[in-house]
Amino acid sequence: MKKFLLFVFAPLVILTSCSKDKFDASKQAATDDAAIKAYVGTDTAFHATADGSGVYYKIVTQGTGANPTTNSTVKVTYTGKLLDGTTFDSGTINQSLQGLIKGWQSGLPYVKTGGRIILVIPSREGYGNSAAGSIPANSVLVFTIDLLSFS
Repeated sequence: MKKFLLFVFAPLVILTSCSKDKFDASKQAATDDAAIKAYVGTDTAFHATADGSGVYYKIVTQGTGANPTTNSTVKVTYTGKLLDGTTFDSGTINQSLQGLIKGWQSGLPYVKTGGRIILVIPSREGYGNSAAGSIPANSVLVFTIDLLSFS
């Protein structure tokens, strides 16, 4: 009987003790929001706008013509940085907006062809609580994006 109880209760104790390490999405969202507000607040000329998803954006140059939609294939040049200024990626891509992170999907439609936009993306709209290459888990991302064209 003692062995039976050990096999029943030991896994329960282990699972209960591991639950403290569970990811808390609402806590991370609050942490991200505070970090973004501090980042945006460091530059009084930044004047970023928050959209409904929590992505902050600043249109540097609006561009001309129509805006892309989430169904568009976009051609952009971009630079991606962490809040501390570390560049983690840059380049040119020509890809469906649906295949990119959620922060791009919600932010890029604010700018027109030939325009430049800065997106400050909370982790839940980026790579979440997973690391991606040189991007640590739970990272707020800052992208400067030039929309070259879309179809």
